Amino acid sequence: MSPILQLRGLSKSFGAVVVADKLSYEMQSGEALGIIGPNGAGKTTMFNLITGTLTPDKGDVIFLSKDVTKYSAARRCRLGMARSFQVPQPFSGMTVFENAMIAATQAAGLSGWVAEDSCLKVLEQTNLLDKANVLAGSLNLLDRKRLELTRALCAKPKLLMLDEIAGGLTESECISLVHTIKDIHAQGVSVIWIEHVVHALMAVVDRLIVIDFGKKIAEGPPKEIMASSEVQEIYLGIEVDG
Repeated sequence: MSPILQLRGLSKSFGAVVVADKLSYEMQSGEALGIIGPNGAGKTTMFNLITGTLTPDKGDVIFLSKDVTKYSAARRCRLGMARSFQVPQPFSGMTVFENAMIAATQAAGLSGWVAEDSCLKVLEQTNLLDKANVLAGSLNLLDRKRLELTRALCAKPKLLMLDEIAGGLTESECISLVHTIKDIHAQGVSVIWIEHVVHALMAVVDRLIVIDFGKKIAEGPPKEIMASSEVQEIYLGIEVDG
């Protein structure tokens, strides 16, 4: 089976600042991959390079065995990439349902009752069905995060990319969101999840990649990676004896 996603030597700089340094890895269809690293490590930049909102200086993005490096963000979305944003960006003056419908019609290409039915099913899955007619701008943080997830799912993704979706939530809210993400992954959706709430990641992902200064510094099973002295020193700020 071909990998669903491959990064090959992906590099990006802004002047002297390197934000992606020869990033290379691949993930299999159905896998859940966690990405961790300190603030400013280049994690969100990597998402922007994968989804096409940034163009790499060097390297390639391969999605579903296609070289999509020169594809627009919209074209990549229609192929099956969808993402949430670290800071939720709903259409505030529209209802939750209308936000979902935009993703279903514009990204997934659905229409009529098929689009409506698809959105209602996703809203039920993300625990937002009872707020379908509420204006998105009036939602609390948890529900804005759920709406980010809803809009991504309404795009019918093969690859779901989550950018710190658990950030700022209480412990109980985080647990609720983790259950939803586990259910989505169990349905066969491939997931890449950037997160600082490490225990949330550990409950879902099959593999962890650690990024620092735009470079991959570690990759492997979650427990093994989190036990690494290098990761503890760089990511957790724990000084390790030489």
